[in-house]
Amino acid sequence: MPTDVVATVVALWRYPVKSMMGEQLNAGEVTDRGLLGDRRYALVDRETGKVASAKDPRKWPTLIAHRATYVDPPAGNDGLPAVRITLPDGRIIRSDDPDVDRVLSADLGRDVALEGSAPEAPSLEEYWPDMEGLDHRDALTEEAMAPGTFFDAAVVHLLTTATLDRLSQLYPEGRFEVRRFRPNVVVTATDGQSGFIEHEWVGRSLAIGDEVRLRVTKPCQRCVMTTIAQDDLPKDPGILRAAARHNNVNVGVYATVGRGGRIRRGDEVWLPPS
Repeated sequence: MPTDVVATVVALWRYPVKSMMGEQLNAGEVTDRGLLGDRRYALVDRETGKVASAKDPRKWPTLIAHRATYVDPPAGNDGLPAVRITLPDGRIIRSDDPDVDRVLSADLGRDVALEGSAPEAPSLEEYWPDMEGLDHRDALTEEAMAPGTFFDAAVVHLLTTATLDRLSQLYPEGRFEVRRFRPNVVVTATDGQSGFIEHEWVGRSLAIGDEVRLRVTKPCQRCVMTTIAQDDLPKDPGILRAAARHNNVNVGVYATVGRGGRIRRGDEVWLPPS
């Protein structure tokens, strides 16, 4: 039993379709592509060739209101099962339905294709509001994604409850819920540490449970997507403003996979010797 336990896994999330609501898991398989089945599908705008993303809520105002879940549990990176997509009005369509592109295009108001494989050099459009602390203000930028994937920058996003608690203290009017930030792994500190503690892990390895090893690479810069409404969460620009003022626009950290394996809620997290 490791003696340097720093946290415990309290939630696991995967998002079968990029920028749609995802599904919470009790356990999952971690591969070199992150949590098995995460962001394996995406919508591609046929007019621009870019990946549809709620990072531009002016073009895709209802995309995050769609919910995606796998019809069957994924068993491997190849031959993933179909995805069930629930539209905002309650209609349900599957990724293997021959009408899926037509239905989603009509629903979103743009000609889109649901793709299960990414181009070699995918990109998306990102809107930056006029807000202090952002590199761009009231601007639309084109952002390169991780090559050959539908990930923005890394295959794993890890977040501590200490960060959410600290931001809640700094901006008590805001609802800093996990859903806004779309992490894969949520952990809570075992020693009562507070603040943005995951930043201390950047450049280090994390061991999770008996098998999984992650390498924390950098803080996760947030965007306007964290402010938009979803389910019962209201639109709140103050969410991003708080992250900009108090944590350089960061919430959570990115990680790569050093060793895959099974991950479960309740797993202990520790820092192996450097």
